Amino acid sequence: MSDFRIAVVGSGSVGSYYGAILSRHFDVSFLMRSDLAAVKERGLTIESPDGDFHLDEVKAFASTQEIGPVDLVIIALKTTANGILPEILPPLLKDSTLLLTLQNGLGNEDFLHQHFPRHSILGGMCFVCINRGEPGTIRHIAHGLIEMGARDDSKALEKVAWIFTTAGIPCKALPDLGLARWRKLVWNVPFNGLAIAAGGIDTQAILSSPELESRARALMLEIIAAAAGFEHEIDESFADANIKRTREMGAYQPSSLVDFLAGNPVEVDPIWGEPLRRAKSVNVSTPQLELLHQEICEAVASGAS
Repeated sequence: MSDFRIAVVGSGSVGSYYGAILSRHFDVSFLMRSDLAAVKERGLTIESPDGDFHLDEVKAFASTQEIGPVDLVIIALKTTANGILPEILPPLLKDSTLLLTLQNGLGNEDFLHQHFPRHSILGGMCFVCINRGEPGTIRHIAHGLIEMGARDDSKALEKVAWIFTTAGIPCKALPDLGLARWRKLVWNVPFNGLAIAAGGIDTQAILSSPELESRARALMLEIIAAAAGFEHEIDESFADANIKRTREMGAYQPSSLVDFLAGNPVEVDPIWGEPLRRAKSVNVSTPQLELLHQEICEAVASGAS
């Protein structure tokens, strides 16, 4: 499949990291903004405990028109920018193009289906710790598994999971995309949320506080209960596994906190708002989630200062 073309839309930490790994095996083009000049001049560097590597020549572009039609589009934009996708994706599409969103929260696959109903749509949940360094440098700290599911096309799921696995990316294909989304929220809701609500702190600080750790665990159990309301069964032991995995991360700043501190838009609705609405729709009580959603909304309204 050397002629299989991939486009990464949203070349921040997630898009650049996974795109760089894929590019060692496949033809990958990156849609870039802030890092474009640096990457064109110096290439793309990945610093990782799994081994550092550098790409001297990167196919980086300022527009999708320059990239042209591809076989797979990986969408790694923040969900706050989803409104531009109907405008920028069409130049990348042919009849057989597959769409994979690596975005946080709920509702992304439905959004893509609404605008691109003829294309197979996949969702990937990235269990990874990564941050951006200087322009053109991505720092991979730990983990890297992608849990992937299909909205409606199991054959497309098998194909894309094979592509990621072939490139050396840990990838688990799940038969239930909805379950995969709720599983990711078990981590995202408490740790992205409490990092902001508790005053701009990292995961280590959250778990160093008995009160905040208790809140994190309660939030996880509420998400598990909400998922069960949609017949997505997640064992409560998954909360303990997430706590353990997060301790191993050390002083990690979740992506929503990074955005908040930088004054960038925070993905409030897909990570906290939509799960809250869905829980209410099936009469699942989530008082901790409702409180956290309110705290985040207030924090975002007042700004990082």
